[in-house]
Amino acid sequence: MNEAQHDETSDCWLAGPFLFGRGCHAGAVKIAALLITRHDDAPPVLSPMGEGSITPVKLAEKFDRSYWRYDFTLPRQAGAWYAIGDNHFPVSTDFGDNLDLAFVSCNGQEQDDLDRPIDQRNALWADLCDRHDLQPFSLLLHGGDQIYADNVWQCHPDITAWQKAPNRQKKETAYTDDMADAVLKFYLDHYITVYCLPQIAYLMARVPSVMMWDDHDIFDGWGSHPGGFQDMAAARGMFDAARYAFMLMQLCIAPDGSDLPDSIYDPTARSLGWRYDYPGMSIIAPDLRSERRRDALMGDVGWAMLEKMVRDVPKSSRILLMSSVPAIGPRLSVVEAILSLMPKSQKYEDDLRDQWQSRAHRREWRRFLELIEDIATTDDHDVTILSGEIHLATRGVFETRSRVVHQLVASGIAHNAPPNAFARCLGFLAWLGDNPLPGRPTRLRPLPGQSSIYVAERNYLTLTRHKSSWHANWRLEQSGLSPDIKI
Repeated sequence: MNEAQHDETSDCWLAGPFLFGRGCHAGAVKIAALLITRHDDAPPVLSPMGEGSITPVKLAEKFDRSYWRYDFTLPRQAGAWYAIGDNHFPVSTDFGDNLDLAFVSCNGQEQDDLDRPIDQRNALWADLCDRHDLQPFSLLLHGGDQIYADNVWQCHPDITAWQKAPNRQKKETAYTDDMADAVLKFYLDHYITVYCLPQIAYLMARVPSVMMWDDHDIFDGWGSHPGGFQDMAAARGMFDAARYAFMLMQLCIAPDGSDLPDSIYDPTARSLGWRYDYPGMSIIAPDLRSERRRDALMGDVGWAMLEKMVRDVPKSSRILLMSSVPAIGPRLSVVEAILSLMPKSQKYEDDLRDQWQSRAHRREWRRFLELIEDIATTDDHDVTILSGEIHLATRGVFETRSRVVHQLVASGIAHNAPPNAFARCLGFLAWLGDNPLPGRPTRLRPLPGQSSIYVAERNYLTLTRHKSSWHANWRLEQSGLSPDIKI
């Protein structure tokens, strides 16, 4: 793949196409394509397999741009494709005995993300493009932090001032229309900038994505801040803008919730968890941010929707369960207890509270593991948990009464790895162990070919199905491909 292949944006549109998976039905693969034009330009023609044209739906019009969605299907066969104008895009839609998927997370970093040389920032994206060209991926799973929106605090002088103000002043500050426009424009601009980076654009035009957000798609630590932060008018307004952009740019739905697909189970759109069914597998992603509070990862709606999503999965389907924060992790209660005695530890306390393993979420963590055990044991499904968020690669096992559930953590594809000392510290906490369900231990394990539990290298994950046998491996930036692990 050369650079010329990356640059396929036509003069008649600004960004896209970006493909989104919608599941498979009656032998056809359902796809949505997002395309962005200038507000006064007509959308171009999209033609699946060269037959007819698809009439797009306008999802939004903001800041002199129109956002269009094309809903179409492609047959389950080798050689499927679609065209926009003179641009031809192959898509791997067979979903047969041999299937390849990729999982990525943490596509950026908190500071100076786009100031890095793009070739360095996107080195693993380029590697993923090359692998796709050799053996096409049918889906690209994004496990959280698809963008790093932390610079939203610099998008308007009043937002910058609000962030630095004392809590009492924050609570009394109104969220003005000027602030709201600046924040929403920042999010939408940032998504377009990141998605249009050549390596990312190349894949997203050819491989349908399924996505679930995490905190950096809003800003660092959303839902875990103290002092009533997320009930303040400005914080709430910023969250609403991030959610608008999430619905548009990650779910490819109208931000007013007027056209929710069946895959999003909550008709009120309060919780935006989803499930997509494909031959032999169902991909499920609970929404761990929309209802998040300091004392809850999900609210009542999110939990009810997750229970519904897992209960009517087609018989014998493997469940790929995307949890943006890892469901199997180290013993964090020790660290939280130490930090509670230390001054000025709030930043780290918020980071820890983001996790299932936090003392504040222990009851929910048990509930989540009990649900996984139930669908593995009672409903007789193989379950694989996919997670990101921690900027390290690792894996874990959860020994239920009937089978072993694997957790695979790949993070991040663009975020620089933390120091090795940090990885060793987490490894020590993992060695201490933490078993919230008596008699059904959760354990972290090294990747195949590695001696340490955590690998401090940028990485992504691939999943392969051959007939009914599933394997996974990690692409590590320095160490290369890990040996396969059977899951």
